[in-house]
Amino acid sequence: MIIVGGGLSGLLTGYLLKKEGIPFKILDSRNRFGGRINTVYRENEAPIEMGATWFTNQHVNLIALWEELGIERFEQFMDTKVFYEPNPNLHAQILGIPKNEPSYRISGGTSALINRLLEKLNPEDFLLNHTVSQITFTENLVSVKAETIFEGDSVVLALPPKLWANRIDFQPSISEDLKDIALQTLTWMEDSIKVALTFAKPFWMEEQIPRTLFSNVGPVVEFYDQSDAENSRYALCGFINSDFKKLSKSERKQLVINQLKNIFGNPVTEFVTYEERVWSEEVATFQESHSPIYPHQNNGHPIFKTYFEERLIISGSETSSQFPGYMEGAVISAKETIRRILELQLK
Repeated sequence: MIIVGGGLSGLLTGYLLKKEGIPFKILDSRNRFGGRINTVYRENEAPIEMGATWFTNQHVNLIALWEELGIERFEQFMDTKVFYEPNPNLHAQILGIPKNEPSYRISGGTSALINRLLEKLNPEDFLLNHTVSQITFTENLVSVKAETIFEGDSVVLALPPKLWANRIDFQPSISEDLKDIALQTLTWMEDSIKVALTFAKPFWMEEQIPRTLFSNVGPVVEFYDQSDAENSRYALCGFINSDFKKLSKSERKQLVINQLKNIFGNPVTEFVTYEERVWSEEVATFQESHSPIYPHQNNGHPIFKTYFEERLIISGSETSSQFPGYMEGAVISAKETIRRILELQLK
C-alpha cells in the first residue's frame, strides 16, 4: 500500500494500517510532515499555529483520535468584548459579542497530533522530499514514480484533489469528469495568510483591553489569543487579507504592525517574534485555478471514491463526506479509506 501525502489524513491512514498489520509506505513532497498543520516552536515562546488550529465538540472523530493518542485539549479564549473596525473612516470600536459554542486547541500545538502519529510509525514507513509525478496501473501492480519508483498493490491519494489532478500523470488516464471536478475543488486554506506575534508578557491583560479583533479594513481581518494552554507564554495570531500576498514579507509586516498599533496601542510593538505563512507560496498546498472557486466548492463530491478496479483510493480532507476541508474531515476520510481497504481484502 502506497500513500501519497503525509498530512493528517495520510499519517492517520498509515497508523490505522499498521494496527491492521498491513504494510505501507507514505510519500510526501515536503521537507516536513503535517501538510496544512504547521505549528512553529521556539524556545520559551508560545507555540504558534500557522495552519489548522481549531475544532469544536462536533468534531467527534478528531476528539476520539487525540484521546486515543493521549493528547489533551484546552478551550480557545474568546473575549466577550472585541475590537471591531467597520470601515477605514472610523476608529476601532469595542463591541460586546454573544457567547458562542466553544472552540478548542490541542495542548502543545496542533503539530503535537502529527508528532504523536509519527511516533507510532516506523522510520522506514515514510519518506519526505518525494514528489510523485506518475502513477501507473498494470494488471498486478501499481507503480508510483517519485525520486525513485515504488510498487504496491494499491495507492491512496491523501492530498488535495486539485494537486493530484494537475501534477500527477496517471497511466491509464483518469476520466475527464474526475479530472475536471478535482481541478475545480477548493483546497481549504490554500489562499490564506496567517500571522502571529509572540510576547514576553500579556499587555492586553495589564491594559484590560480585548485581545480579539475583527476588521473590515485590514490587512488583519481576524486576530485571537494564541497563548499556550498554561497561559504562561503569550501570542496573538490570526488572518490577513489574501490580497496582501502580492507584497513582500517586510511590507506586510509593516502594515500589520501599523494597524495593530492603531488598535492595541504601543505595547503591541514590543513583540518578540513576528511569524507569517502565505499558503499560496506553498507548492505542496497551492495550485492556481483557471476560474474562480467558491468556499468548499466540490468538497466531499461523490466522484471522489475508488478507481482502477479499486486500486486507486481517493482520500484526504477535501474528499470527506462530512466536515470536508477540516481536521475532522481528514480523520473521517482516513477511517473511510481503511474501511474500503479491509472490505477489499475480504473479496
